[in-house]
Parts: sequence; structure tokens; C-alpha cells
Amino acid sequence: MKPAPRLRLILGDQLQHDSPQFDDFDPARDRMVLIEAPGEASHVWSHKARIALFLAAMRHYTNMLASRGLPLVHVTLDDPQFADLPGLVDRLKRVIERERARELVIVEPGEWRLEQALLSLPAQMDIRLSVLPDRHFLCPRVEFARWASGKRELRMEFFYRQMRRQQRVLLDAAGEPVGGAWNFDADNRSGFPRGGPGEIAAPARFAPDAVTREVLALVERRFPDHPGELSNFAWPVTRAQALQALQRFIDARLEHFGRHQDAMWTGMPFGWHALLSSSLNLKLLDPREVVAAAEDAHRERGLPLASVEGFIRQVLGWREFIRGVYWHFMPTMKQANHYRHRRPLPAWYWTGATRMNCMRECIGQTLQHGYAHHIQRLMVTGQFALLAQIEPQRVAEWYLAVYIDAVEWVELPNVAGMALHADGGRFTSKPYVASGQYIKRMSNYCTGCTYRPEQRTGAQACPVTVLFWNFLDTHERSLAGNPRTMMMAKNVQRLAADERAAVRAQAAQILDHLDWL
Repeated sequence: MKPAPRLRLILGDQLQHDSPQFDDFDPARDRMVLIEAPGEASHVWSHKARIALFLAAMRHYTNMLASRGLPLVHVTLDDPQFADLPGLVDRLKRVIERERARELVIVEPGEWRLEQALLSLPAQMDIRLSVLPDRHFLCPRVEFARWASGKRELRMEFFYRQMRRQQRVLLDAAGEPVGGAWNFDADNRSGFPRGGPGEIAAPARFAPDAVTREVLALVERRFPDHPGELSNFAWPVTRAQALQALQRFIDARLEHFGRHQDAMWTGMPFGWHALLSSSLNLKLLDPREVVAAAEDAHRERGLPLASVEGFIRQVLGWREFIRGVYWHFMPTMKQANHYRHRRPLPAWYWTGATRMNCMRECIGQTLQHGYAHHIQRLMVTGQFALLAQIEPQRVAEWYLAVYIDAVEWVELPNVAGMALHADGGRFTSKPYVASGQYIKRMSNYCTGCTYRPEQRTGAQACPVTVLFWNFLDTHERSLAGNPRTMMMAKNVQRLAADERAAVRAQAAQILDHLDWL
């Protein structure tokens, strides 16, 4: 008697060339399942490029599976048999029923919402569920949970050092950090000189092939009112392309990445950044090969240690740490609102139509490419949302929607923890806030802007600066009690009473008219 089919679900961010789903695959009974679901594109109001990236990568991956001769169920976005079911899990249920399957195998999902829905299937259907560990990551969930257990505060730096030792990365023969220090971040915070960034080696970009062009047309047709553009779409959507993008970064861009990784400039969407996060988060690239390529570039070609260490810290340290933090604190992280902010997200977050040049540049770039680097996200769009008292959940939805590399396990901790301090500092030591003067120092955004970053009151006062001083005034006590923000509290204490009153009054006016900025 022929055994009942066993379905092996591959999610859109699980496109590994060595997926655990291949390990004991039995062609006689197993079927790979990939499901395109319109509900995943509208769960948040996703950027067109984000939708296109996932769909194009999934379709190329499906073609790869078919070329291997693997039995396959591929539910396309517009499959008429599923037109009444927008949700991924509902579509999966129909596949299970149609295939008369009795077992479902999944790899650990990257989103708490989806994992809960999948784990509930055995209670709803006559099916056995097996969950495989996601070996893409270097630190399994259970291992991170052991590391975090009993700690009052989680700090990435200590986790990062442990990962360096465990993985034997950038260590000398005695097991000590190469260069005599674990962290060269202090060398990587320079703005560009007055004349700008100069010539920057171009990243690898990929002209859409027939499969991707079909996806781009589909997205324009199905999601015409979604934000963002597709005319600039040139992201890697296959493993081969992702490997080319990695090699281009290592060969031409890593050398100069470190020093100016925080810098911003008008008309410069990418700088020296790697642009590998989307490939890593789709799992077209393995973090081990990315780290090894960077380390080899230092050892064999003498690339600057500050650049190499800074890049490796993002992949081996921050990325693994953030994933661990997400699962450690979910689901409460999603509701975190330490400052009890309740204001709606200004409409111009979706259009870039604001007189604040820094926000216009960063949001405009995001709408064009679906991308902004970490300082643009943290210290421009993110910190403004914090200073403007915008509800964290609305901000998190925006971040998940507009970036092509956004998946919730990485997006939510960065927003709730780093950008908004909404969790009260469970894994960060302070709120990341600064006046418009910081943006002026790290960019040319303030040149020609309507507002003046050095002014905290008056008609031309920069809203970032006004709201920064208002934040210090509002939270003076808590800032004074934190050694890392004590100086901020002292600075606001130096203001005369009438100056503080003027800041409060101007901040109140700004907060009541955020859509008018």
C-alpha cells in the first residue's frame, strides 16, 4: 500500500541550498511545498520591492527544486484553486486536504505569529507535525536561551565575544582577538569630508531575468496601491547571484566599509555597505561563508581590521544576538511601549513628502530601493519616531513593510529595542537619541534644509532638535539615573526655566501637527 504523502513546507525566507528538508527526503512519499500567499504581502502594507523579492526568490528556488526532479507542490499567488484563501496557513490546510497528507515537516519559522499558527495545525487537522531546527544560524535558540538565562540584562558585546571564541573567528594562535581588541567600533564612526564621499565602488546589481520580470509585472498588477517603486529592482534572487554580490563586496567595498559605515549623503543610497542582508535573511547565503570570506580578506589581503571586524560583528554578533533576543522575549516584545507613546505615524512616512530634508532623503531612498542602512534607520527615521512619541506598534509595522530585508525576527527587536527603547532597555543600555546636530555631522542632509539643526526654538528650529530637548526635559530623572545618559540630563539642567518652557511649547506645537512638518 502506498504511504500517505509527507509534505515538507519551505517558507519564503528558508531558501537554503542545504535546507534540512533535503536530509532524509524520500521521493516516493515526500513533496516539497512552497506557497505564495497574498496575505503575507498585506499583513503589513508591504513595499512593492519587498513583495517582488520574496516572490522572485521563491520562484527561482522552485525552479531549482524542479530541476532536481523533486516532487513539488507550488501554490502561486494567483492560483484559481486558492483565490478565496489569502492566508498562507489557510492555503497550506487546503494543500494538506487535497494531497491527503498525514505528516507535515517544517523548519523553525522566523516569525512568532506564523510559528504559532503552524504549531496549532495538529489540533485542527489529522496530521502529524515535525519541526526541524534552523541550522542556518550559528547560535540555536536553545543555546541562546541558556546563555541568557539568569541575566538581568543582555548585552551583545559579551555574546559576540563568546561567538568569536566558539567559532574561532579573528583570533590569534593564543585564542586572543586579532589586533588586541574585540571591538574597533570607535574607528568606524566618521562622517564624510566636506566634499562628500568621493568615488564609491558600485555594488553588484542584477538585471531582472524572465522569471523576475514576470514577478515585477504581477506585483504591479496585484498591489498597485502599495508603497515603493520597482524600476530600480536589481536585488539578488538566486544563490548564484547572492554569491556574486558577496564576492563583489569583499573584492571592492569591504576595504572602505568600516570608517564611513555610519555616514550619510544626499543621493547616496548604499555607500560602502554590503547589501547582503536580504540574501542572508532569505537564506540564499550562509552566515558562515560570509564571515569566512571577510576574515580571509583580512588574513590574505591585509584589508583593514576595523572594516573587517566591524562587518563580522554585524553578522556573527548583532544578527545572531537579535535573533536570540526576538525568541527570548516574544510575544511580549510586540506589545512593548515603555514610554506609553500613542501618536499615529505621520502620513509622510509613506511618501517622504516632508520639509525635513533628512527624513525626505531617507524615506525617498527607501521608497526607491527598499533599503536604508543602519544609521538611517536608527538615527533618522527611528529616533524621530521615538522623539515624536509615535506608537511603537505602528512604527514596527512600517519597518516591516518598507525594507526588502525585513523579516520580523530581525526587524522587531531593532525597532522596539534599539530605535524606540520601547522595551525599556532589556538588551540596550540607553535610548539612542541625538539632536539634529548629529545628523548634520554625519551627513549633508542639513544643507539647504528648511530647518536649522543648531536651533531648539524659533521658526526655523529643527524638529529633531526641538523634540530631542523635549525628550531630555520629559525624561530628565531617568536619564540622570543612567551612567550612559547622565550627561544628557546635565545638559538639559543647564537650560534656564524660560528656555525649557519655550522648548516644551514648541515641542507641543510640533507634536500636534506632525503631518505638517
